[in-house]
Amino acid sequence: MSAAAPRRRASTEKSRPSVFWPLAAIVVPIVGIFTKIEITGAEHLPTEGAYVLAPNHYSEVDPVIVAVAVWRIGRAPRFMAKESLFKVPVLGWALRATGMIPVARTSNASSAKHTIQTAHHLVDEGSGVIVYPEGSLTRDPDAWPMRGKTGAVRVAVAGGIPLIPMAHWGVQEIMPRYGKVSLWPLRKRIEVVLGPAVPMPERGEKPTPPSVLVAATDAVMEKIAEMLGEIRGEQAPAERWNPSEHGQRETGRLDS
Repeated sequence: MSAAAPRRRASTEKSRPSVFWPLAAIVVPIVGIFTKIEITGAEHLPTEGAYVLAPNHYSEVDPVIVAVAVWRIGRAPRFMAKESLFKVPVLGWALRATGMIPVARTSNASSAKHTIQTAHHLVDEGSGVIVYPEGSLTRDPDAWPMRGKTGAVRVAVAGGIPLIPMAHWGVQEIMPRYGKVSLWPLRKRIEVVLGPAVPMPERGEKPTPPSVLVAATDAVMEKIAEMLGEIRGEQAPAERWNPSEHGQRETGRLDS
């Protein structure tokens, strides 16, 4: 893996003054004190236009690393966040100011309509969104990606948007899943890999069948697991961990 920061033309959303500038001026240097983020495959993230970025999720603090990596690559990091957070004073304002996207927690006609609206908004604005396809922290005992939810694929299909897989590893040295923060020693190495867009089914006049969405989601999770295996130097499990088969409750889910 190359330790050099990716060098390419930044998107207009990064070069244009925005609330991300002061945030990045504070967050990026602080993260740089405690981590050494190595990025491979930055060329797979479009310089302009809409995209869906799908990373693995195994630590409560890995969204910070993902956000910094995306900013370094040249795009403004926007996440999908649960609707209730937008109603919290101050936090809600911050989420709206940074262009974060509220997401419904249920799978029904209303959430389907919301998915389409989100996709059209991304296309119209030429912006991207980061969606954790697992919906919550992985429950896999060895921190491999677990079974995915269809939310990321639904957005990509609805807007004809490229879905870029991302795998990262090393954040568990700062904070393991449900563990305590450990900042010493400084400059912990974190590897981030982006892959080429995963082929998505085309959106037709009729809604995409659930089975097709699930198959596309499985392909996304397989690619993320494969890339993570390359980072870890291990063979990823042939099948994704299914919490329901192990009596585990899936909290914080983004979609079904």
